[in-house]
Amino acid sequence: ETRSYKVRGAAASVRGAAASLTGRSLLPQLWPSTSTMLGPYRSTAASERTLTTLLEKVEGCRDLLPESPGKYLVYNGDLVEYDADHMAQIQRVHAFLMNDCLLVATALPNRRGAYRYDALYPLDGLAVVNVKDNPPMKDMFKLLMFPESRIFQAENAKIKKEWLEVLEETKRNRALSEKRRLEQEALPRPAPTPPESTNPFEEDDDEEEEEEEPSAEEEVVDLSLEWIQELPEDLDVCIAQRDFEGAVDLLDKLNEYLGDKPVSQPVKELRAKVDERVRQLTDVLVFELSPDRSLRGGPRATRRAVSQLIRLGQSTKACELFLKNRAAAVQTAIRQLRIEGATLLYIHKLCHVFFTSLLETAREFETDFAGNNGCYSAFVVWARSSMRMFVDAFSKQVFDSKESLSTAAECVKVAKEHCKQLSEIGLDLTFIIHALLVKDIKGALQSYKDIIIEATKHRNSEEMWRRMNLMTPEALGKLREEMRSCGVGNFDQYTGDDCWVNLSYTVVAFTKQTMAFLEEALKLYFPELHMVLLESLVEIILVAVQHVDYSLRCEQDPEKKAFIRQNASFLYETVLPVVEKRFEEGVGKPAKQLQDLRNASRLMRVNPESTTSVV
Repeated sequence: ETRSYKVRGAAASVRGAAASLTGRSLLPQLWPSTSTMLGPYRSTAASERTLTTLLEKVEGCRDLLPESPGKYLVYNGDLVEYDADHMAQIQRVHAFLMNDCLLVATALPNRRGAYRYDALYPLDGLAVVNVKDNPPMKDMFKLLMFPESRIFQAENAKIKKEWLEVLEETKRNRALSEKRRLEQEALPRPAPTPPESTNPFEEDDDEEEEEEEPSAEEEVVDLSLEWIQELPEDLDVCIAQRDFEGAVDLLDKLNEYLGDKPVSQPVKELRAKVDERVRQLTDVLVFELSPDRSLRGGPRATRRAVSQLIRLGQSTKACELFLKNRAAAVQTAIRQLRIEGATLLYIHKLCHVFFTSLLETAREFETDFAGNNGCYSAFVVWARSSMRMFVDAFSKQVFDSKESLSTAAECVKVAKEHCKQLSEIGLDLTFIIHALLVKDIKGALQSYKDIIIEATKHRNSEEMWRRMNLMTPEALGKLREEMRSCGVGNFDQYTGDDCWVNLSYTVVAFTKQTMAFLEEALKLYFPELHMVLLESLVEIILVAVQHVDYSLRCEQDPEKKAFIRQNASFLYETVLPVVEKRFEEGVGKPAKQLQDLRNASRLMRVNPESTTSVV
């Protein structure tokens, strides 16, 4: 049976009591399965023998645990270590509690009573937490040492209780010793007597200095308060238990207490201990905001760590880490979108995911950094970078896959509408999305322009200048509706008897294709694309009007010539004005180039006998 004794009183009484109860010497023989408690009142020789025995039995601790006056062994015993996450047994250890530290050692195989050094923890940074029994896991307690924690199991409930009690009492004794030391150092020391001066004029100055010195000495910082003595340990516990708010509250309390106090040597030592905890706390908060952590929960999940970093005076670091975290979250959300079905459906999902995340991030940023105006420029830079990531995914799906101009126009329209939602919080990124998309849209417009020109030239090469026969009234009605949607309101004047249309198939097809191009291009329009769109329209129209003018000059048959003039009149008097009007409505200002083109075409018809072609 394992017995533990806490001995108080003189060293001789301790040895006598222990011998009478156990029949063994009180000096620990480092039995593998025995817990032994030794009191702080012992002879110097016993203390030296205890440490000497310990150093001999534990390999690798001689340099880490130097013998020093006042160090003695308080308690030791066997424990079983468990994994803190999975509660699986790791190893058997032997723990040695001294008056200022805790040594953990592992047993050496095939060498009874011999150990190998595992870890050494100063009591100042050690916290002890009881672990409630949860069968079959019982008789356990946890040691917290930032940034790690370890769980140990005692042999039974009695030994566990002894470990908890002796650890707490040893820590208290250590704190009391430190408190006495600080009080001793804080006592005022008599000032050295200045040498006597023979100068009679210095007497008044000396008296004033003597009066000032005592007043400075009177203001001594009291660091013996219990909460100050326990502050480093309390900070360790808060950090280990992830009570970030509690840790920062303690730091604020200390800063408020020391705010107007003089900086003495004890205060500097306390500050050094606290600063080390502040660094540890900052590291933990930084880890909480790292992209490696779980990104679930949205921007609000970062508020706790961000707010505590700001309270610690780390606003810039908090801003940087918050934005990095959100960038990783947005990127992950975009990557998880499945590319399936129609392109427009994917773009709807992409815009919803991206702009919703951006809006939530902006609102959370405004909440967290409301008093830090200097951080807003960093957010704008981040928003631009995120928009570039969105445009990369958008362009890859819309423009790189060579979608039709109508599909591309609809996708861009959806992106613009989602972008306008950001104006709810005063954030306008429309100019950024325009700048990032201008190259792809310009390429799409030019590509589709080339397709229309090639199709028009192909139809022109097969032109027979014959009237259209749509065969059925339904087909004629459909064509009327198509021309009406193109803006040609007087199309009925070009229809004849039954299902005939007094226009060429080539001119009608050109009208429908050109107006469709203009409508889709206006959905893509923004000021940077003004000249690109205008020049594309001029190139398309020139192919048609020049072909009509050339045919009018070359045709000799009077009947066909009259039919060509009718088609030319339709182009010049109906189609081109409709194009000009629709362009002005969509852009907001008239296009002088289109007006000049129409006027120039009229001049070309002044001399219809010329056979010169500019096609």
